[in-house]
Amino acid sequence: MNYLAHLHLGGSQPGELLGSLYGDFVKGPLQGRWPADIEAGIRLHRQIDVFTDSHPVVLQAKQRFPKERRRYAGILVDLFFDHCLAANWTDYADVPLDDFTTRVYRILHEEAELPGTLALIAPRMAAQDWLGSYREFAVMEQVVAGMSRRLSRPEGLVGGVTELERLYVPLQQDFEEFYPQLQAFAKSRAAQDNGASSP
Repeated sequence: MNYLAHLHLGGSQPGELLGSLYGDFVKGPLQGRWPADIEAGIRLHRQIDVFTDSHPVVLQAKQRFPKERRRYAGILVDLFFDHCLAANWTDYADVPLDDFTTRVYRILHEEAELPGTLALIAPRMAAQDWLGSYREFAVMEQVVAGMSRRLSRPEGLVGGVTELERLYVPLQQDFEEFYPQLQAFAKSRAAQDNGASSP
């Protein structure tokens, strides 16, 4: 899953939200490098990624792409699922999307030591409203172009948005089947982590 889904699934407290994002920027063992609530968020992020990457519905979504695109299908599915979440936010969240994203941007702004690349992109994320902009499918073109610049073989994503457009309906159905299961998984894992950390 991409940024918006991880933030939505990771919990509502500032440390949980930060950990939800840190999971994309912090690698290796944690061992007390960060406060306990942030490390819990990072662990949940990693568990969500493992659950997602092995889930039959997500594997089915990736199989919808032509064989030559399969290596990059995971990136496209992650981005498209964030679009589905943003576009249908009220089906999955109680807080309006603009309120949610504004709070995330404020928490990022107030955090003095964001890790690595996140410290560089957080101001742009807020200024350009990356999270809220996902609700518009047209933004996928810019997002995929930005993602391709970070790949060693950027040509792998060329034409990816056209394929997303062609596969829009079946991929949206995949999201609608998968996301409630992911929500239940994340809620269960967060509860287990909270239980384990209680005195």
